[in-house]
This record gives sequence, structure tokens and C-alpha cells, in this order.
Amino acid sequence: MTLPGTAAHAADTLLSQGKTVTASSQENGGTPATGAVDGNLGTRWSSAASDQQWLQVDLGAVATISKVQLNWETAYGKAYQIQTSTDGTTWTTIYSTTTGAGGTEVLNVNGSGRYVRMNGLTRGTAYGYSLWEFQVFGTQGGSTGGCSTDNAAQGKTATASSTENGGTPAAGAVDGNTGTRWASAAADPQWLQVDLGSVQQLCQVDLKWEAAYGKAYQIQASSDGSSWATIYSTTTGAGGNETLSVSGSGRYVRMYGTQRGTGYGYSLWEMGVHTGGGSTTPPVQGGGDLGPNVLVFDPSTPNIQATVDQVFAKQESNQFGSDRYALLFKPGTYSNINAQIGFYTSIQGLGLNPDDTTFNGDVTVDAGWFNGNATQNFWRSAENLHLKPVSGTDRWAVSQAAPFRRMHVEGGLNLAPASYGWASGGYIADSKIDGQVGNYSQQQWYTRDSSIGGFSNGVWNQTFSGVQGAPAQGFPNPPYTTLDTTPVSQEKPFLYLDGNDYKVFVPAKRTNARGVSWGAGTPQGSSLPLNQFYVVKAGATAASINQALAQGLNLLFTPGVYHVDQTINITRPDTVVLGLGLATVIPDNGVTAIKVADVDGVKVSGLLLDAGTVNSQALLQVGNDTPGANHAADPIVIQDVFVRVGGVTAGKATNGMVINSNNTIVDHTWIWRADHGAGVGWESNRSDYGFVVGGNDVLATGLFVEHFNKYDVWWKGNGGRTIFFQNEKAYDAPNQAAIQNGSVRGYAAYKVENSVTTHEGWGLGSYCYFNVDPTIVMDHGFEVPVTAGVKLHDILVNSLGGNGQFAHVVNDTGAPTSGTGTVPSNVVSFP
Repeated sequence: MTLPGTAAHAADTLLSQGKTVTASSQENGGTPATGAVDGNLGTRWSSAASDQQWLQVDLGAVATISKVQLNWETAYGKAYQIQTSTDGTTWTTIYSTTTGAGGTEVLNVNGSGRYVRMNGLTRGTAYGYSLWEFQVFGTQGGSTGGCSTDNAAQGKTATASSTENGGTPAAGAVDGNTGTRWASAAADPQWLQVDLGSVQQLCQVDLKWEAAYGKAYQIQASSDGSSWATIYSTTTGAGGNETLSVSGSGRYVRMYGTQRGTGYGYSLWEMGVHTGGGSTTPPVQGGGDLGPNVLVFDPSTPNIQATVDQVFAKQESNQFGSDRYALLFKPGTYSNINAQIGFYTSIQGLGLNPDDTTFNGDVTVDAGWFNGNATQNFWRSAENLHLKPVSGTDRWAVSQAAPFRRMHVEGGLNLAPASYGWASGGYIADSKIDGQVGNYSQQQWYTRDSSIGGFSNGVWNQTFSGVQGAPAQGFPNPPYTTLDTTPVSQEKPFLYLDGNDYKVFVPAKRTNARGVSWGAGTPQGSSLPLNQFYVVKAGATAASINQALAQGLNLLFTPGVYHVDQTINITRPDTVVLGLGLATVIPDNGVTAIKVADVDGVKVSGLLLDAGTVNSQALLQVGNDTPGANHAADPIVIQDVFVRVGGVTAGKATNGMVINSNNTIVDHTWIWRADHGAGVGWESNRSDYGFVVGGNDVLATGLFVEHFNKYDVWWKGNGGRTIFFQNEKAYDAPNQAAIQNGSVRGYAAYKVENSVTTHEGWGLGSYCYFNVDPTIVMDHGFEVPVTAGVKLHDILVNSLGGNGQFAHVVNDTGAPTSGTGTVPSNVVSFP
């Protein structure tokens, strides 16, 4: 008889029984998390009847995990992961399935961690997840196998936040002498830091406390002495001699004390650091080359025009393909260039200022591939260039997800295709257009913090904030919404060359901004060298990305498509995540693609998040489930991050983008449930909510959200502001009943929750085109509480060709749309 491959290993030890266990939820008081680790097959844990849910056990110390056994009750998990973590925050997936069958599942795995969890993604029944037992087998102390007995810290350079007096220096804790010590001032927080001399794998830290010990402290590691990752944390330190198993890497190691155990300071006879750890993954290295899909030119590069033509020929109509390109031009002057820009192509200068890189030529987007119709010219960008157009006017005929940033056009800019066919909206920021911006057939457009020589005509909704030379307020005739300044803005980080070295410039925050952020002199902001970035290229995994983040590195995604099997977790304040060439992240197994913790100053930009076939709760989540700290001084900023559900495949996500951190700035996003392409259907690419805001004082500038099954925008936090909103309701609603929202006909495009007391929006438009059932009627496009603190300015609804209609604009205010004439119904001010 052949034994099954899942037979138990003789060396396995049951590690989980009786240990501390937590869960995302429980069905009722009789099914607690402890029921799954008590060794009793008559007790169980069961969750609420929803996805995602998890059960997590704390083994007490890092262990090597070799097997996990799941004894399911009838309510089992069809799609789930087994994940491990050293800190209970950053998780590594060691097993994943989408074909779980229930019953008893014995999983041979290979991993290590202190915490192990079953992360349920899709239930196998209509009930929750229910486990009689969750058993974890392995060997305790997995991270210390091969851990050196030598003290890597002894005799190395040590520094501290303070010293009690001259007889208790930092060096006293790393000299190998237990008769000397470091002691700090009697205050919180305090730290002691040692420089090991090079990045090393860390497996153990020894603390020999004097009587003045740390009750709450962290062990942290860093590759540069600036950005820190926590590799151990406690709030119940007892003093004496503590031996701590850790897992991480760094050149610098520190004890960071947050709460003293006595009225004195922190005092250590010795701090020992041990390196090695056998199978520990080596550290991720920062810097390196930019990969094969970044094409870098200088003025002496031969055949520049031929090269950019080749890229365009490949990308002109490649709407749902997997190729991605960034065309980067070193500072200098380029002549006789016409760079036509197709799908998933970014063109960018590498100077610190746009005028450092000059084209005697054009950067062009037209719509010849689509018979002169520019309404599908998505997913491309132009940044940081000085153009001198051959004809005097450059053509940028785009629709959504095609930013024109930090550009100087010495001439005019035409936003329509050569045929003057349809075009459906776009975005300009931090740019100087010396001549006139020709709007022509653009249905809507948003321009922010720029300088223009003029603006021609308008169709439905043309909005300006902080724009020198903008037309005067005129909505609805002409349809101009003009704000003198932008309340808060921070321009997108960008790659540039400092001599021969690549760096990323992070512009400074501006308040009440008007005009460009650049000009004479060095722009305001800070520069980060490339060696502080993990350069994400083909072959990168979610595990390597998260390891880089844990080491304190930033992320630079090179052009490509990246599948992730675990959430990319950004937990360090002021982390910069920058994508080139519309770099695309796809969650394969229903995880949230990217989560940003509720910390200051994170910058995420230049990415396309594409839903996978297993439903994700969200594709981007910022903050925790409820609002947390105030980040007004150093806000989280999300820029040119685009969300797509369907189009390439039948993707699914309950929410597109969720913003729960206070004071977040979302500057230019297109959140799109696909209305064309592959996998498109009312249920096949289901996504109920596009943009959900739970945080307070969130600002959205340039908000494009379309085609979601329920609310496209659902705003729950107070103090929210939106400058420019463009929306189409889902085309493919099968009938009136499918969109019924209680007694209300249809889910509003823009819903402000009834509990909100302050909210304001300018230049907001929603359109309907119900091509499956043109008889559908929406009660309104906008739904807000009627209170003095909630104000909307310059809002409109429109029926495209009479395919469906709106009864009102906002709540019960505003004339209905009617007929087939595609004539907007406008409200200048509400209430």
C-alpha cells in the first residue's frame, strides 16, 4: 500500500494546542477562537458569514513550521491561505488553495514564524468558516538554527538617545564587560543603537538589564540607520536577562524603549546581537539597474525616433496587453522628435526641472487606432519635459488615466484628436502651457496648480484649481468651475539624474497652491538615492517586496505586471512607492493588493491595480478599519494610482480603493469597473463600491470613478473635499430591479453618508448609459445629507443618447434629464 503524501512526519511536534488564539470574528459566544486549539473535537471556532475571515495562533516564539492540519466542520473554506509572521503584522503565505474540499486537510508546508493563521478568502458554504481544530506542527526555535554564538555587537560603534552621566556611555553596553553599562535620562522614549558595520541576518538579541529596565520596548533593525523595521516588540518586559529570538536583517540594531519599568531611565549592562539563522532569507539589496522595459536616451543616442516608433507600433492599440514601457530622456536637447505615446507607456525627462530636457518636437496622443475616437485612450503619461512643438501646438487627446504632469509646452496644447471626435476627460498638473489649451471635444477636464495662456470652449465640466490664466468661473455657461487655489497639494515623486546617479525627488507639500511648484532655482522637497529603493523587476514576489519594506527600503516598480499572493504591506512612515510605465499589480488569491498603515507621509504613485479572478475585499486600502491619527502635517498621498476590475479577465473586488486614514490626499485616480474587454458582465466582474472614504479631512483632486454595481463613491468621513469628479454609472445593469436601493431607484454615483456633517465638492458630474435596459431611471446622481456643512457646487447629470434617465441631480433637486439629446441637467449650488 502506498501511503498518501500528507502522512505525518515522525519529528513533528504539535505546537499550537492551548496557545493564545485570536480571530477576525466569531459566530456567537459558543464558538470562540479557543475552541479550535483546545484539542477537543467537540468544540469549534466559527466566524461570521462573510469573507475575508481569519484564525490566528501565537506559538509564543519563532518556530519552524512543517505541517498544518485543518479539521473543518461542515462550513469550510474553499479558497484560503496558511500564513506565518514573526510580528503578527507582516505575513508570508506558505500555502494557498482555491479548491479546498473541507473535511480533514493535512498540509505539508515549509516556513517559520511565531504567528500562524488560516486566512479565509472564499467560503465553501453560505455559512462562515468553522474549524473543530487548527493544528500547527513543527520545531520550536526555528529562527535560531545556525544562529551564531558570537556577539556581533561587541566592540562596535554604539550611540544612544541620551546618557544619564559621563560614567554610563553607550559604549558601556557593547564592551563585553558586565561591570560597565549604558544608562539613559529618566524619560520616554529612549534608545540604544549599535552599528554592525554591514547588513547581516539577525537571529537573536540578548538584553542584560540593570535594575532600571524597559517594560515596553522594541528591537528594531535598519539598513541605513534612518528607516527602521520592528523585529520584536513587547509591553510586558520583566527586566533581568532577556534572550529574544528575532528574524530580520540590518546593519544597525537598536533597543527602542517606550515605557520604563522604574522611575529611572533605561540601563543595560550589555546588549548582544547574534547573526546567522540558517535558512533565513538574505537581505534584499537596494538600487541596481532599471530592467529591460526602461529605455534611457541621451541626445547622442542613435535612432531615437525609430526606437520610440517601435514601442508605439507595439502599444498603439494594445489596450489589454501585458507589455509596459518607460521612455526616459536624460537632460539635454533633442531635435526632430515626435514621440507618439500608446497604451502602458510613460515618457519622462530625467532632469530636476522640466526645462532641463527639451524636445524640439512633440509628444503626441491621437486616436487613429480607434477611428478618431479618443474615449479609450487610457493608461499612459507624460512628465517632466519641455516641448517646443513643430506646429506650435502639441496634441494630447486622451481620456482617463493619462496624466500630463510637470510639463512645459512652449506653445499650445490640443486636447482633442485630429478628427475632433469624442474625447472623455483628462488631467493636467504642475504644468506650464505658454499658449492656449484647446479643449474642443473634451467632455470634461481637470487642471491643477498650473499656468496656462488661455483655455478654449468647454463641453460639460471643465474644472480648474490653482491655475494661473484659468478662465473665470462660469458654470454652467460656459461650464467652468474655477477655484483660485488648491487647498493642499503635494506633487508626485519622480525619478531624476543627479550627475550619473539616479535619485527620486519627493516634492514638498504646499497649501493654498497656485501655479507650478518648479521654476527658478531648486524645487522644494527632498531627494532619495536609488540605493534606498528596492527596484522591483521581473521575478519579484510579494515576499521579496515585503521583505524589502521590512528592511526599511522604498519601492520603485519598473514597467511590468506583478502577481502577488500576499498583501504588500507598507507600515513605515514616509515610505515612497513609485511605479514606472504603468507598472501593474494583480492579487492572485483574493488578498488586498496594497495596504498602507495609518502612519505619516507614505507616498504611493504610478501604479495600476488590476483585480484577480478571486474576489479581493479591496485593491488598495489606506489606514485601518476606522480613522486613526491626524496626518495633516505629513499626509499620506496617493497619485496616479489606477484601479481596474475586469477588462483583461473576469476580475472581482468588493471595493476598489478604501481610504480610512485622516488627511489623505488622493490626487488623480481612475477607478474603473470595466465596461468593455474580457470578463465583463453584471456579475462576472462584480465590484460593488469604487471609492470608499472612512477617514476624516480627506481631499480628492481629480476623481474619476466609473461603472460600479452600487455606489461609485461612498463617503463616510467628515471634512471631505472633492475638486472635480467624473462618473458613468454601470452600463450593464440588466433591469431596474438590479439597481434598486431600498425605496430609491438606483445607487447614487456619489453618496455622502447621512451621519456626515461637513463635506464639500466642486465640479462634479455623473452620466448614465444603460445600454442593456434603456428604460432604467435613476432617482438622482448625488445623494447627500441636507445640512449646512454639506455643500456641492457646479454639479450635473446627463443621459447619453437617452439610454436611461435621471429624475434629479442631487436628492430631489434639479431638473430631470429627458430625450436623446445628451443635454446636462445642472445645479449650481446645493443646498
